[in-house]
Amino acid sequence: MKNSITFLVVLMCGFMAKAQTNEKSSIDNVLNAWHLAAASADFDAYFDKMTEDGVFIGTDATENWQNEAFKAFSKPYFDKGKAWNFTAVERNIYVDDSNEIAWFDELLDTQMKLCRGSGVVKKINGDWKIAHYVLSIAVPNENVSELIQIKKEKDSLLLIELKKQK
Repeated sequence: MKNSITFLVVLMCGFMAKAQTNEKSSIDNVLNAWHLAAASADFDAYFDKMTEDGVFIGTDATENWQNEAFKAFSKPYFDKGKAWNFTAVERNIYVDDSNEIAWFDELLDTQMKLCRGSGVVKKINGDWKIAHYVLSIAVPNENVSELIQIKKEKDSLLLIELKKQK
């Protein structure tokens, strides 16, 4: 009896691990297709990969795009046939125990050179959709002081405005 229970536990763990591996593969495919849709300027395919209430956080401090606003911002780029071209060179995906929510981080080759993307995906009607995405420019630590000097004036002005809004 004890051996049967142990066998069942091991078997169930194996099924769960396989399910998570399958989910990670599905998420990887969605993220690759999402980036490809942008590179191909396929507006509908791109936004089909996002939830209706999806959020895109861009590299500029003012870019906190709710889905409809992000669509409006992005549409002219897609209409010109040239959106953006991001290719994942490294990606980590983590799936919760329910296989309904996952989060990820990725290192991207972009026109801005290396960037970092991270986000949350959730399963909607059996399909993985991007609910939240954060894009940041990867800055080598030894260049941070130089970058701070470049950003200093604009960031100072933006901070004043943001503090007024509180």
